[in-house]
Amino acid sequence: MNGFDAELRRQQALLAAIADPAAAAPLRETGARAARGLAAYRANAHALAARALAAALPTVQAMLGDEDFAQLAREFWHAHPPRRGDIGEWGEALPDWLDAHAGLRDWPWLADAARLDLALHRAERAADAIFDAASLARLQDTDPERLRLEPMPGSACLRSAWPVATIHAAHRGDTGFEAVRVALAEGRAEAVLVRRRGWRVLVQALGEAEAAWWTALCEGAPLADALRRAGAGFDFGRWLAQAIRDGALKGVARCGDRDADDPPRFLPGARR
Repeated sequence: MNGFDAELRRQQALLAAIADPAAAAPLRETGARAARGLAAYRANAHALAARALAAALPTVQAMLGDEDFAQLAREFWHAHPPRRGDIGEWGEALPDWLDAHAGLRDWPWLADAARLDLALHRAERAADAIFDAASLARLQDTDPERLRLEPMPGSACLRSAWPVATIHAAHRGDTGFEAVRVALAEGRAEAVLVRRRGWRVLVQALGEAEAAWWTALCEGAPLADALRRAGAGFDFGRWLAQAIRDGALKGVARCGDRDADDPPRFLPGARR
């Protein structure tokens, strides 16, 4: 093993020891001073974890409060430490982790609130794209089974068993918390579209047909399949004109063409 590989392994072991107190730290020094240094590293890591998650998950932080949120961030750091240099990309595993968290069973909607927060965070960081008007010609000369519509990068559709749009709006101050209490009491399920309009990221509540339509688009389904899912009452021409005006559509692609920028995603929410 050369010197570079040896140092790389030592640094990896040090990071593992910071994340897991039970792991052996590859320190040249031992004793109280070494223990204090390692504790300082861990404290800094915990603070960084809390700041990074707070930036990505403002609704979840508001629901839990700063102290409990910081504790949650520490727990998640140890369960799923960052694997990339950009900590702004960290947190994708959090919703599923929240679903399985025994201490949060009284908050079953929290995981979907996290999914919505993360979708907004991802949309804010998505690449810019320009509408390909020329691609619309494919609608006239290509079988809909061989076409798919491309939403703008960062778009995501979330279908939840919980009133995620109402919860998000209340914590933004767009509506009161009485609306959340009513929605939870009714057992209301909600679906939302997250997308960019210029620099602004929007959360748009969706009806059943729209949710089925956007789910298909975000899954990359063929146009013909998306139309079948939306149902006979869905007005494609009207939707297309509105999507172009709103800047929601990147273009029309042939099935098999890859969207490498930041493909849209369907986010399956937690189910009761």
